[in-house]
Amino acid sequence: MKIFSLKNKFIYTSLDFFARVSISAIFISAIPDKVTNFAKTVEYISSKGIPYPIASILLVGAVICLTLGTGFFIFGKDQKIGTVFLLLFLIPTTIIFHLFPLHIKAVLINLGFTGGLIISALRDSK
Repeated sequence: MKIFSLKNKFIYTSLDFFARVSISAIFISAIPDKVTNFAKTVEYISSKGIPYPIASILLVGAVICLTLGTGFFIFGKDQKIGTVFLLLFLIPTTIIFHLFPLHIKAVLINLGFTGGLIISALRDSK
């Protein structure tokens, strides 16, 4: 039994786009600082026990995942590609920076984003 459905294609499309932009906002906001403060960010990653050369590669990968992920997630015909890129960024980031030591609020926020991305990946494309 359907309780609520969006029959108006324009409203559905608009709400879908708004939801994807809203989910992506946190990822988009993270990109500029990673690029403009590259060396400082690599140092921070290294402070978590990751060797400096690997930290540089991870940061480049993070910027690529964030950029491609948000682009595909917001504007792609199939948002699943963007979801994969964003999850490739989000899951390791949560583990490396928020589990040891435990930052419960950050873990729960990232868990919420992970859930939203997974829901998006599992839904049928319209």
